[in-house]
Amino acid sequence: MFVGLAACGIAAMRRRSGVRVLIWLGIWSAMFGTLRLGASLTAVARLPQWFQVGVTYLDTLCVYLILVAGTRAWVELSAGKLRKFLWTVIYVGLAIALAGVVFFLFTGDNDKFIPYNNTLAACSLSVLLTVVSVPKLAHKFLTTPNSKVLLAGTLLFAMEALYTNVSRPLGYQSSTIWDSLGFAALLFSLGYAALQMVFESERRLLSLEGELAIAREIQTSILPSGSPELKNLCITAAYHPMTAVAGDFYDFIPVDQHRVGVLVADVSGHGVPAALIAAMMKMAVQSIVSCVHSPGDVLRGLNRMLSGQAADQFVTAAYLFIDTENYKACYSAAGHPPLLLSRAGTLHRIESNGLVFGVTPQPNYPVRDIPICPGDRLLLYTDGVIEPENAKGKPFGDAKLEQVVLGAPTCSPSELTDRLLNEIRAWQPASMAQQDDITLVVIDVR
Repeated sequence: MFVGLAACGIAAMRRRSGVRVLIWLGIWSAMFGTLRLGASLTAVARLPQWFQVGVTYLDTLCVYLILVAGTRAWVELSAGKLRKFLWTVIYVGLAIALAGVVFFLFTGDNDKFIPYNNTLAACSLSVLLTVVSVPKLAHKFLTTPNSKVLLAGTLLFAMEALYTNVSRPLGYQSSTIWDSLGFAALLFSLGYAALQMVFESERRLLSLEGELAIAREIQTSILPSGSPELKNLCITAAYHPMTAVAGDFYDFIPVDQHRVGVLVADVSGHGVPAALIAAMMKMAVQSIVSCVHSPGDVLRGLNRMLSGQAADQFVTAAYLFIDTENYKACYSAAGHPPLLLSRAGTLHRIESNGLVFGVTPQPNYPVRDIPICPGDRLLLYTDGVIEPENAKGKPFGDAKLEQVVLGAPTCSPSELTDRLLNEIRAWQPASMAQQDDITLVVIDVR
């Protein structure tokens, strides 16, 4: 019972799918211990009176369900057809257990269906012993990396079970210590195999986390190291990925001290697949530098470079070209949230959208010409800014974004980005993790 409770406790602390085998081994071991405890008259006599009444009921449940718990532990170590066979054993075992318990409740006889239970146990043990004993079958149907210890424990348990089941009908009574030792051998061999699986999963996880850390460093390196310094412009960017790597991307394409192109893109999905497409965006940007002054040509060039490369993923993008020498800008987008222009206490939503990247090889991207003046504030962002939901399921939305932007007319671009990010965090419940990548670019015209 102690081993069973300890195994369940360790599994509860780890809280990963790979430790389910420890949970079922723990339940199996605890049930075996409960049966041994119930068989001890001295131990039962020491229990409270109200508990003594329930010992028979508990004993009946454990007798019928111990096979189900043990088979469920084996399921976590099996694969392919063996796994399907074990699930069949579980369902049949549950049916026998239900019949046995119901019969016991109405008649008081808890042995009626035990022969069926024992027959099922013998069949399943024979199959498991065959699989564990034959290396080719063990390699095919078991997920444990080393089956030698498992084979030894299963053989000892099978020999003890065979001896007990043959000797008792012939009138020979063997000590219950052999039952316990046989079960202990099987239990600890299964535990050893389970720990091998857990440690192997831990090693893979650590390796994956290391690779993700490297991937994040690489992705960070393809983003701008800072904001460009231009005359009459102040630019700040904020980039907050949802996971270690993200599908958001932004870049600055400076031409001279007065002109710059600003690109913001969002790849559908999250994690590594989206991050790979975002990395391709960086390479694609290098091919459209010659047409940096034309948002339509920029987006068509990016779409052409990404067509056929993004598989089932789509990319939205917005591109803004600013010329502070002539105080004008031009803007175009591909299925992206609108550009926001804050001017004299009013927020203007500028939309000029074509199709997202990857839909058609030659889309049309309309361009909006925008006269700008000192005091204007421009905002480019991905939908991770407006989609976070509060506890009631209400999204942050355009209205809340407009309220925050208009409520901070004297804030610098960096102060506004910090305020926006704080408002988004406050909007979401503290227990809720970030739901999407967030990218935000704020541009002040001086």
